[in-house]
Amino acid sequence: MEAVLSRKLEDGRVECLACARMCKLKEEQTGFCGVRTVRGGRLMLDVYGLISAIAVDPIEKKPLTHFYPGALVLSFSTFGCNWACQYCQNFEISQRRRAEGFEVTPELLVKLAESYGAHGITYTYNEPTIFIEFAHDVGVLARARGLFNTFVTNGYMTPEAVKYASKFLDAATVDFKGNADEKFLRRYVYVPDAEPVFQTLEEMKRHGIWVEVTDLVVPRVGDDLEKARRLVRRVIDILGPDVPIHFLRFHPDYKMLDLPLTPVETLERHVEVAKKEGARFAYVGNVPSHRYEHTYCPECGRVVIKRRGFDILEINLEEKGGEYRCKFCGAKIPIRGRIMPTWRDEFRFVYVPIQAFARWAKR
Repeated sequence: MEAVLSRKLEDGRVECLACARMCKLKEEQTGFCGVRTVRGGRLMLDVYGLISAIAVDPIEKKPLTHFYPGALVLSFSTFGCNWACQYCQNFEISQRRRAEGFEVTPELLVKLAESYGAHGITYTYNEPTIFIEFAHDVGVLARARGLFNTFVTNGYMTPEAVKYASKFLDAATVDFKGNADEKFLRRYVYVPDAEPVFQTLEEMKRHGIWVEVTDLVVPRVGDDLEKARRLVRRVIDILGPDVPIHFLRFHPDYKMLDLPLTPVETLERHVEVAKKEGARFAYVGNVPSHRYEHTYCPECGRVVIKRRGFDILEINLEEKGGEYRCKFCGAKIPIRGRIMPTWRDEFRFVYVPIQAFARWAKR
């Protein structure tokens, strides 16, 4: 399919407008992501309708904790990525630059979401920005059928891409890495800095997209507390103090097997720094049963949503006039959408046998 987010340049090249790299490509050249190629003078999305992975899982896995808590989402990916994270846990998907996968249509994905009882669709596992035209066609159809749409994204987008996504996108988890440290990003991610990500936060807010922020805290090379402080300040300046901020535990993977797991104490210090800077909802991620997995009322300090990993154990919120309030003190807790009754379900991970519905294809 021809990419919508592109423009022809006077020198004959085509510029991709999906991500902040804005690759300028000649005939038969492919962008850094590996899936957007110029053919016949047009930028083509090579992986349109080709998916690499699919599952139904809890929305808390994204993580989204203040958007439709307890919901089930159909999650899927293609191949490729516009970043080159040296620690990527999904490297077999993200760093694979091939136009292949299970051949599907937007209609099939939406039907699968409905048949498995999902409340929405999440574009994840690899960077959704690089296949945004396919995501758009799935998302518009999903929204028309009453499903919501969310991205798990590095946020390295263009304003044009955010505007295009706003036609269907309801929420996004925007992933910072290594406290947005410039040296970390250049060495381990292969991008110059995080400025386009901050711009994406501004654009998403302007278009009414709910945003939660994550920060992968990498021990020794991406865990500087002062940089975390600066990151939190800037995020709050853009999105306000109610934005959920999740500090995620690193585990060794891909090309960074020489580093240890992030010490839990390091993550706790990040949460404490965030709270001192005014963040009302700061979390620790990838540490099941930690006290900072819970949502606390910022007024009375009581637990209003108790979690263990991706499971919700207890909810102490009351709905009044379309808002959720702490049942202990009545303080308003920011929740986009509604709490879904499926939070009580024992099993919220569902295997989807995509091979029964689609064939593997190469282009």
